[in-house]
Amino acid sequence: MAEEIENAAMEAANTVEEAVQSKPEKPAIIPNDPNFDWESLGEQQSTYTDEERRKLEDVYNQTFNAIVEQDVVEGTIVGKTAREVVVNIGFKSDGVIPINELRYNPNFKIGDPIEVYVESQEDSTGQLLLSHKKALLLKSWKRVNEAYENEEIITGHIKSKTKGGLIVDVFGIEAFLPGSQIDVKPIRDYDIFVDKTMEFKIVKINQEFKNVVVSHKALIELELEAQRAEIMAGLEKGQVLEGVVKNITNYGAFIDLGGVDGLVHITDLSWGRISHPEEILKLDQKVNVVILDFDEEKKRIALGMKQLTPHPWDSLDPELKVGDKVTGKVVVVADYGAFIEILPGVEGLIHVSEMSWSQHLRTAHDFLKVGDTVEAVILTLDREERKMSLGIKQLIPDPWKSINEKYPVGSKHTATVRNFTNFGIFVELEEGVDGLIHISDLSWSKKIKHPAEFTKIGEKIDVVVLEMDPEARRLSLGHKQLEENPWDVFESIYTVGSIHEGTVLEQHDKGVTVGLQGVEGFAFNKGLQREDGTTIKVGDKAEFKVIDFSKENKKIVLSHSRIWQDRKDADKEQAASEEEKKAKEDAQYLKKMNEKIEHSTLGDLDALINLKADLEAEAAKKKEEKAE
Repeated sequence: MAEEIENAAMEAANTVEEAVQSKPEKPAIIPNDPNFDWESLGEQQSTYTDEERRKLEDVYNQTFNAIVEQDVVEGTIVGKTAREVVVNIGFKSDGVIPINELRYNPNFKIGDPIEVYVESQEDSTGQLLLSHKKALLLKSWKRVNEAYENEEIITGHIKSKTKGGLIVDVFGIEAFLPGSQIDVKPIRDYDIFVDKTMEFKIVKINQEFKNVVVSHKALIELELEAQRAEIMAGLEKGQVLEGVVKNITNYGAFIDLGGVDGLVHITDLSWGRISHPEEILKLDQKVNVVILDFDEEKKRIALGMKQLTPHPWDSLDPELKVGDKVTGKVVVVADYGAFIEILPGVEGLIHVSEMSWSQHLRTAHDFLKVGDTVEAVILTLDREERKMSLGIKQLIPDPWKSINEKYPVGSKHTATVRNFTNFGIFVELEEGVDGLIHISDLSWSKKIKHPAEFTKIGEKIDVVVLEMDPEARRLSLGHKQLEENPWDVFESIYTVGSIHEGTVLEQHDKGVTVGLQGVEGFAFNKGLQREDGTTIKVGDKAEFKVIDFSKENKKIVLSHSRIWQDRKDADKEQAASEEEKKAKEDAQYLKKMNEKIEHSTLGDLDALINLKADLEAEAAKKKEEKAE
């Protein structure tokens, strides 16, 4: 290229020389010439016309290459210093690049060709700006895209380890190799791959951020695909194969069968219960497995390990029968019961109802926990279905078998409050013996709306046995029966018509509750009015009259208004009785007087008539006063 540039320059020089020679000489300037242009004296004079100058510039420009910015061109190293390298690309000026861009090639020399990227034809100082590094980068990026589009297998050098994978040098570009794409099996140590050269396939390119992702696993999978198809074609259910533990999860283990993976579910690892596959297996361990099932389309293989050993139920003691005692370990506890492992793979269920003779509701967690060793009695045994039910309450006598002797009707005991209902209290006399105290049997005198008003769960309470039903396992208990019935005493004190002082305790819709001595009574609203027209309220003390008493219903009905109403009625009745008596006396007296008049003289008759008139006037006066 340097030779071509030199030839072009010589040709241009010859052309210019010819043009100069063919140009006519300009006449000399005569100072005394009256037509001399003194104003142009000292100015630069052009010896060419505009047309001639244009032609000369075109010839000159043709000696340089056509340079396009942001393009990669080839140049020649024409000089170097300690810091820079001078490159000629056939442009009107040379360009320079930092010498560190060529540190990968320390043996370069003047005259060597070199590819450069034209950043700018000239900067502010007129210097041509070039970059060898960017030229290599653009060339590498173009090469990477071609490899990606053609699905080409490329070679790269692993430079270092990074989070989640490795950094690979591909055509001078740093690409990312995820840990999951290194191999078909999980890789736990990335350091062993650093500084190695491997083959890869470009699987993803981000053009915007210039990111490249490569995979080595994709190449292995291509090789294994044919191998998998061959292996899947030869699989049969029940076939026993040797494999290597590839991965362990919470739900099972993946086994490498030599190019194809199968899963051993945790339930197929052992006949006994295990919490995690790591209790039995470890990574890279060689194991024998049996094929349980497989799906060629989905490429799924179900494997088993426990199926290679006899089922534990088959080795269970044939002499074992219902009623025998066995010992086992608690492996699972739920609300409804607990599973007991008699042998690895042989379990029995103890239902919560078989853990205690008690009838009140409880969960298995109240009795057992995982890891406990317990003794139990076999209740049912089904060898074909491989099921067994156990019980632990059967290890102690049933307390209800001797209930009549231990808790006869009328006997007194101390019980523990276990539960409340709206109608009473459930108490426990001993483990397995429960009874009910009806709310009506808690107190003789106090009206209880809910048992929680009377006692608390867990407290002790004295009871007496009222009734018993051993077959239904029911006991009817009482608390108030521990004392004499106070209503026998109340019957003689709170007789109908008697008056007692009481305090209004509580207001209801129809009346109030009145506290008396040792008992409560009820007064209707109409019986709360005082004689002065005011009404008795909650907290007031007043006298109340008993207007009804019922020993059977434990009811006392009171009234304050009846006290003063009855007194008024009595006064009226007494006044009416006295008036009637007086009228009768007057009538008898008049009768006697009339009898005497018949036998009296005329003078006596006038006296009697006057006396009769006086008596009638006096009677009329009294009647008027009473009416007022």
